Amino acid sequence: MEHSDASRAPAPDGFDALRATAVDLLTGGGIDVSDPAYARPLAALSETAATWLTAMTPAAAPAVLWPDLALEGRPGNVTGSHARLRLIATAWATPGTAQHGDDSVPARVVAALDLLHEHHYNERLPETGNWWFWEIGTPAELSRTCVLLGDRLDAGRLGAYLAAIDRFCPDADRRAGYPEASESGANRADKAAIVAFRGVAGRSAEKLALARDGLSDVRDGGRNSVFGYVSSGDGFYRDGSFIQHGDVAYTGSYGLSLLTAVSQTLALLSGSAWEVTDPGRQVVLDAVERSFAPFVHDGLLMDTVRGRAATRQAFSDSVAGHGVIGAVLLLAQGAPEPYRSRFRGLAKGWIERGKRRPYLEHADVRETRLAIGALDDKTVEAAPGPIGLFVFPSMDRVVHRRPGWSYAVSMSSRRIAAYEAINGENLHGWYTGDGMTYLYNDDLAQFGADFWPTVNPYRLPGVTADTRVREDLSFRAYRPENACAGGAVLEDQYGVAAMELIGDGTSLRARKSWFFLERAVVALGSGINASDGRTVETVVENRATDATPYIGDGWAHLAGVGGYVLEDARTHVETRTGRWRDINSGDDTAGAFEPVTRRYATLWIDHGVNPVDASYAYLVLPNASRELTRIYRGKRPVRVLANTPQVQAVQMKGLLAATFWAAGAVGGISADAPCVVVVRRTSSRILLAVADPSRTVDSVTIKIDRPGRGVVRADDTVSVQPGGIPAITVELAGSLGRTHTVELSVSARRTPPDDR
Repeated sequence: MEHSDASRAPAPDGFDALRATAVDLLTGGGIDVSDPAYARPLAALSETAATWLTAMTPAAAPAVLWPDLALEGRPGNVTGSHARLRLIATAWATPGTAQHGDDSVPARVVAALDLLHEHHYNERLPETGNWWFWEIGTPAELSRTCVLLGDRLDAGRLGAYLAAIDRFCPDADRRAGYPEASESGANRADKAAIVAFRGVAGRSAEKLALARDGLSDVRDGGRNSVFGYVSSGDGFYRDGSFIQHGDVAYTGSYGLSLLTAVSQTLALLSGSAWEVTDPGRQVVLDAVERSFAPFVHDGLLMDTVRGRAATRQAFSDSVAGHGVIGAVLLLAQGAPEPYRSRFRGLAKGWIERGKRRPYLEHADVRETRLAIGALDDKTVEAAPGPIGLFVFPSMDRVVHRRPGWSYAVSMSSRRIAAYEAINGENLHGWYTGDGMTYLYNDDLAQFGADFWPTVNPYRLPGVTADTRVREDLSFRAYRPENACAGGAVLEDQYGVAAMELIGDGTSLRARKSWFFLERAVVALGSGINASDGRTVETVVENRATDATPYIGDGWAHLAGVGGYVLEDARTHVETRTGRWRDINSGDDTAGAFEPVTRRYATLWIDHGVNPVDASYAYLVLPNASRELTRIYRGKRPVRVLANTPQVQAVQMKGLLAATFWAAGAVGGISADAPCVVVVRRTSSRILLAVADPSRTVDSVTIKIDRPGRGVVRADDTVSVQPGGIPAITVELAGSLGRTHTVELSVSARRTPPDDR
């Protein structure tokens, strides 16, 4: 190895401290190895390292290090091999493992690194296949392995390995294989972390500065900074949305990668000459509660924002939830108050409620140390999950959270993809963005335990679809042509969401609305039309369960799930078998060939062949008992006021919510343009929320058939003409689907907002 890294010497003070910090980040340093709390993670790390060491072939054959990871022409397996070597190096560098202090371990790792460098990953090679393996996957593992090995790498070897990293990931700013592409979102954050660890390994002040500045995109004046809000493309939006690949809702995959990478880079550079001081880092701090927390249900990171990653067998919703916990705890270490206390409280709550995959039974050494610190701190109170309705207009997602349950809706539009299926992943994701609904309750295994390979992909909950047989998806991200997808929220707890459905490759059209109430969700569909000669169905529920649906008169109940109020429901119970490999054949994410089996109970509404102006209406009562469902059906506290192609509306006591697909009136409320509206009336108040999910309406005037003579408060986009029939005009142009609110008093006297 004749390569050298000119940046290794001379070096300013601080590199030794930086490497110590880096090793601690990678190994969880500073623990008492005799503490029983660390026995499990240390044993698990030792066992896995021993398994890979035993299975590793002598580093002589250039085509293979492990029999299951053929290397020639397989960049994904090159990354996988580096990942195993990094884990072995981690075990060797971690006190308390069986490998710690064993000189034969780093020797074998170095020999394997030499083989990989000589034949499969060096600066002379062209990128082939998926660029990600070359520019992020492999350098992420290799840079950290170099840090862990330290002086076990001579200058020649270290220089050679770093030269390969510099070839494919020289900075966080550009795509090495396509320099015209500026990195953004998670890819930028991942690359910044790589360059930071590479800078530590090579004692390079230049690289550390590039890592720090890459997060802020100093090179391009902050255009792609991860510390700024975006209004298009990849990154965090002001409404809490996170987008990657331009049009995919990806909080739970790429967003998580960004959160993890940023937390590591901030922790690594903290206190050094390259500490990240960009005030915009508050964007990432705020994202913990604004973007992530609404989608974490008792330690599970909801699949509604995980895109194709939901089909990765080894990356279930509980595994992703653990990733959020670890990133948030690490971020809390260097966060100012009140973020620090709130983050630790959030993580503590997620850990304590995360019964599906107990955190401390799976956390690594570092994660265990951080978790114990929060769990044992009596000043940190476990935060409950957020309660309320959360609308994310920029990514066509809504999640309704109530005590004991959460209900999410995945929509799509000409702005946001209905699905992404690339790199052999998400092969049956045809309908995941067509209004699929996710009900989370105490059954934490619903979506995480072999759901995706066994569920009928033509009958996903909430979806209206025809019954044609479809081919596996391949390298496609699909955006439908509809403009309308989004919702409005009132008082953070009531709301409506709407989506116009335009079938993918079919004539199917439908207008779908969901109404979110305190104890229930009402789903309405209208204008259901198709002419392809196939049956069209709307799926109410498709649940993995041992229970059998109980069918009453206009209602149904599923034990352990809840109740459903609907007419003419069809039911089916079946045991389904599938394989993870059938839905994910990715180079580094492919599922197993072994079949898995689950039992499903399905409720659906049959619209017949070639439906004309068909409709549906059903109400979901999460966690309701059979008796409560029966009583609810009899008393009918929620009324459907309209369910036509022009307007859909429901009313409950003083609350009315409506989707106006066109100008119209219902229940004493009128709108002169399409919009969604939520109104709550009290004895002294009228509260109104309005949004334009289509982003095509400049303004709308709402009239309410009830006196509203005074304005208590109003958004600056709202003007009011008070009177016996008040007229409220909302300027919607440029509002990007967000909710506009106003509060009126029945009397002309202006009274305090809290006077209910």
